[in-house]
Amino acid sequence: MLGFALSLVRRIRERIDQERQRRRWQRLRSLGMHIGNSVFLPADLWIDTSHCHLISIGDNCGFGPQCLILAHDAQMDEFLDAGRLGRVTIHPSCHIGARSVILAGVTIGPRTIVGAGSVVSKSLPPNTVCVGSPAVPVASLDDYLEKHRSRMAAGTTFEFDKYDQGSLTSAGREEMLAALDRGAVYMVGGHSAELAGRGSTLRTDDA
Repeated sequence: MLGFALSLVRRIRERIDQERQRRRWQRLRSLGMHIGNSVFLPADLWIDTSHCHLISIGDNCGFGPQCLILAHDAQMDEFLDAGRLGRVTIHPSCHIGARSVILAGVTIGPRTIVGAGSVVSKSLPPNTVCVGSPAVPVASLDDYLEKHRSRMAAGTTFEFDKYDQGSLTSAGREEMLAALDRGAVYMVGGHSAELAGRGSTLRTDDA
């Protein structure tokens, strides 16, 4: 009985959190920010709300937790009584790693991956993998994907529906740990879970 009550409270909290997110993204859109379809937006993604009309995010983009998107730079304000504005354009199918910072006046992609913890201070070319501070291209997207295809073929894969934390058993945890001792391990099928809006990520189709 207690377990059922706790599960019910958790579901109610998740619905409240998602409703707050929907209202947030609807407000930003009403202020002129472009957010495409099937964009995955964590609750802790920080947006420069004072200039959000300068920010455009294309379809099928994804963000890790605690990313920042800035559309202005006010560091010279004390000395010049002025701040610099800049458009931020994130083209379709870009994926931005956790805790990345995107500065004013840059364009990313399309089909560009930005590694976790990167600082995007200059525009990034399409079909690339970029990392660092400042973020720079380190591989083409095709080479990056081919490398992981080869590793998947030689390594071990686990189905998301059976090995997600929500359904993972003790035996499953041990199996996964043993596989990691042997080599490369990949979780497959998780994208469909993102489409369903699991966790703290909101699909903008529902916003």
